[in-house]
Amino acid sequence: MTALPARLALLAGNFITGLVVMAPAAMLHPLAEGLNVSVRDAGLLVTYGAVLLSIASPLVAWLTSRVDRRTLLVGSLVTVALAHLASSFVSSYPAVLVLRLVMLFFAAVFTPQAAGTVALLVPEKERPGAIAFVFIGWSLSVAVGMPLMTYLATSFGWRFAFAALGGAALVTGLFVFATLPGRLRGAPFSLSSWGEIARDRVIFILLAITILQIGGQLVVFTFMGPSLGLIGAGASIIALFFALFGVASFTGNIIASRIVERLGAFVTSGIATGMVATGLLLWAFGGGALVVMGVGVVVWGLGFAAANAMQQARLYGAAPALAAVTVALNTSAVYIGQAAGSYVSGVMFTRDLAHLMGYAGAGIVLVAWMLWWVTRPRAAVKIA
Repeated sequence: MTALPARLALLAGNFITGLVVMAPAAMLHPLAEGLNVSVRDAGLLVTYGAVLLSIASPLVAWLTSRVDRRTLLVGSLVTVALAHLASSFVSSYPAVLVLRLVMLFFAAVFTPQAAGTVALLVPEKERPGAIAFVFIGWSLSVAVGMPLMTYLATSFGWRFAFAALGGAALVTGLFVFATLPGRLRGAPFSLSSWGEIARDRVIFILLAITILQIGGQLVVFTFMGPSLGLIGAGASIIALFFALFGVASFTGNIIASRIVERLGAFVTSGIATGMVATGLLLWAFGGGALVVMGVGVVVWGLGFAAANAMQQARLYGAAPALAAVTVALNTSAVYIGQAAGSYVSGVMFTRDLAHLMGYAGAGIVLVAWMLWWVTRPRAAVKIA
């Protein structure tokens, strides 16, 4: 595999980035107790962060389009490390929130630029598979990172969990520095490029699909732990559900990276989005039946990371010259979906509507699936 060490480093960086974005969801109760706030307020660490990320991702990508990729990606991870180490020493909710928002502004650059960077390292025909490969890091952040954060926060406290995450980010930054070549730059992005993107119908629809599919999932995912707690699940069962979701996500992304060269990004993305919708419906229909809900989580997880990886690959293929910012815009769309979904989830949870989250999330993802068909390649349309 071409440039394997660099791919692994970018995968590891995505692992850290994915965990940084979602870690508060894995430790809502310890954070709420330690910072003396409600569970809903602890969940807003995800929501507020997602709002900032949705703005920062394309903005930072535009401002740094001429910066060496290695310097940019390493700097992002070092900032993540310092912010989490600092957060482990503070004792107030506002301080944790401010440190998180500052850190996320710089973390916003990693995922889209990792996709753009790996695309520069491999031949064109290998790009969809390579992009899917580095997105395995996000799958691992859920499969391994989220259960680990839950364990560390409940066993040793949220401060220890934050410090451990900071240390891991620093080590990963060193790995990226050691494996990426220097003087690696993508195509510079000008102001006129924004107009080209705005006029491209396919790019616009692809971004809308990302917002909807991520938003629908976050309606359930943000409060998945507390929702399970409402039906009597203990900490070990909740950790098991996160692990099932993550392992399935990891597996689904591996499968997607293997089949995309044969089926194409369009078909692969449709399969992944369909699995997400099916899994959310099983979660909803399961009610209090943990086995049915567990099956739903597995099916959902198989499509989770694969769907987003294919969105990134499709955007890169739709406009390679604009990829530095279209991929960043897709990451922004991810965070808009996270912000909207986690907000809806918080409102539903506080209004005792947790039992309807699955239906709401599945409905939103099904709308994304309908839009996916609209973006089918022209060659797939039969002409009478």
